[in-house]
Amino acid sequence: MVVGEAPVPNVFISHRSADLDLAKKLAAELARCGNDVWLDDEHILPGDSIVGKIEDGLMESGYVILCLSEHGPSEWTNREWMSALARRLSGANVKLLPVFLSGGKIPAILADIKTVDLTRDWDDGVALLCKAIR
Repeated sequence: MVVGEAPVPNVFISHRSADLDLAKKLAAELARCGNDVWLDDEHILPGDSIVGKIEDGLMESGYVILCLSEHGPSEWTNREWMSALARRLSGANVKLLPVFLSGGKIPAILADIKTVDLTRDWDDGVALLCKAIR
């Protein structure tokens, strides 16, 4: 989707800083599938409001990928997926996609959502994500 001349991200990647390299790899793969991807490392510049930019990214995205990590959850990723879930429950057209990026556990409240496990088969997992994002 395009607003004015700037593309609007349709996929927001929520990840721990420790998993940035894997998150960048995932973002590149999703972009190759034709998606506009929001990743903090690319969208938050020096002088920007971190909270403001994250809020903009979340509000503009129809899909929020929660990257589950062997390092456990972080306060930021928790806030991001909780925001997406609250929007979804309020009727917004946003889909939460939990992804095992480097391991970890899925939050209990999201246990009924089908996950993608990139730790087992990266290529098949990315193909599943691209199929789910329409």
